[in-house]
Amino acid sequence: MSLHRGDKIGAYEILGLAGAGGMGEVYKARDPRLGRDVAVKVLPAALAGDADRVRRFEVEARAAGRLNHPNILHIYDVGQHAGQPYLVTEFLDGETLRDRMGGSPMPVRKSTELAIAFAYGLAAAHEQGIVHRDLKPENLFVTRDGRLKILDFGLAKLTRPDAGEGTGATVHASDTGPGAVWGTVGYMSPEQVRAQSVDHRADIFAFGAILYEMLSGKRAFKGESPADTMSAILREDPPDLTIVDKAIPLALERIVRHCLEKAPGERFRSAHDLAFQLEGLSGLSGSGPLEVSGEGVPAVRATNAAKYHPLTYRRGMLYSARFTADGATVVYSAAWDGDELRTFMKRPESPDAIPLQLPSAMIAATSRSGEMALIIDPTFAHNGVWVGTLALAPLFGGAPREVAERIHSVDFDPTGQHMVIVRDVDGRGRIEYPLGNVLYETKGHVSYARISPDGTRIAFLDHPWVGDDRGAVAVVDLEGRMSALTEHWSSAQGLAWTPDGSEIWYTAASSGNARELRAVTPEGVARNVSGYPGMMRLFDVSTPGH
Repeated sequence: MSLHRGDKIGAYEILGLAGAGGMGEVYKARDPRLGRDVAVKVLPAALAGDADRVRRFEVEARAAGRLNHPNILHIYDVGQHAGQPYLVTEFLDGETLRDRMGGSPMPVRKSTELAIAFAYGLAAAHEQGIVHRDLKPENLFVTRDGRLKILDFGLAKLTRPDAGEGTGATVHASDTGPGAVWGTVGYMSPEQVRAQSVDHRADIFAFGAILYEMLSGKRAFKGESPADTMSAILREDPPDLTIVDKAIPLALERIVRHCLEKAPGERFRSAHDLAFQLEGLSGLSGSGPLEVSGEGVPAVRATNAAKYHPLTYRRGMLYSARFTADGATVVYSAAWDGDELRTFMKRPESPDAIPLQLPSAMIAATSRSGEMALIIDPTFAHNGVWVGTLALAPLFGGAPREVAERIHSVDFDPTGQHMVIVRDVDGRGRIEYPLGNVLYETKGHVSYARISPDGTRIAFLDHPWVGDDRGAVAVVDLEGRMSALTEHWSSAQGLAWTPDGSEIWYTAASSGNARELRAVTPEGVARNVSGYPGMMRLFDVSTPGH
């Protein structure tokens, strides 16, 4: 099929050819019903009789069609025209990651920023039971405004049935099981090379190979022939990134190395874990060295006379933290040194943190009455937040009492008798205060809801898109009247009121993910509080104002 400007395919008017490849031609088209440009991908007539190619085309539509994430290409429609299948997607303006790299290393900061978006998109796919199996720079797209999109799910493995399809797999076992080699040489995992059954950890290996190439400008595995490349994947490790470029942080080198472990069980357990690790060090990727203390913690270069005092020195992931009512103690939840998620209590002057005898949980809030709210057995939901069972427990010992399920975040009101809670109901983000009384609901999602010291307003981060931390600071009063106080930030995570209620402090970035500490009054007067040579996330402000 040769389409020309003005031709119609379904409801779409062709504007011109946008590109072509082995799986079809892509045309820029116009959807007159919604007044937007789209991309129409058509399977060529020469391939329309190839059952395998048609199946791959259908798998791409089915896999990507399940997903609604800002870092994954959106599928709008599918159909047939003159006997040839086509699918309609959002139209992207930019270039593939392969073209963006141009055979040269990318800046560390930009590589890390794109890798974080890549990891979150991949996590969303894995959450829906989709393993891509063909990740490579050609299948990643960078738009002109710097957003990354994952493309081409034609080789995806669907490990979870679609709604209404029963409990069976959505693709035949022969398509995904042992004996079939899927992927692109150079980015396949060792288990793919061996034609073994694969899961989401194969995508994590490919992620590591791509990030290595972004940072070094060289492929992680490349031999004189495809067979040599496969042999290198099975038996060799690429040169250390810190040898290739001394400006690459050692922590980033270790993340890449962890992705490229030969055994699947030795890689990151999930793309969510990978994204959080990258977020934790993305601020260390700027040009020039950072001063580092003897504990391996970056020395702080404070601005605006802000001072920072490290409380933890162990390696791992910090999930949440809150001050106790007196402001002298911090309760935090972390997974240190590969251990499970645990909750600790720490006073600034004490050298050691005390592990609390609690189940695996995240600290969500503390009350003036000495009670704490926990999110037990949290899991990472599709909308980019942690979800678990809300439970209450005495701060200084006692068994948790379960209250409600599938809760995102919690805050106690000034009396300590009632709670503000955030959860999703029927795909909509919701703020309830008290429990069961809906004050605000959105098609996007809500995070970090905190009630004011006088108990009259609830501040929160309002995110218009599910799975994306772009958002604005907003408040809602007890009558349900909502007001946005700031612009929509590129990344917004973390929020708390000052003790006198005169300002709402939050951490947000105007571009990328390098969040800084900012403030806004309930009337909308904004200011910057403090910068930092890294990524910040505000968890709490103490009664004395720390």
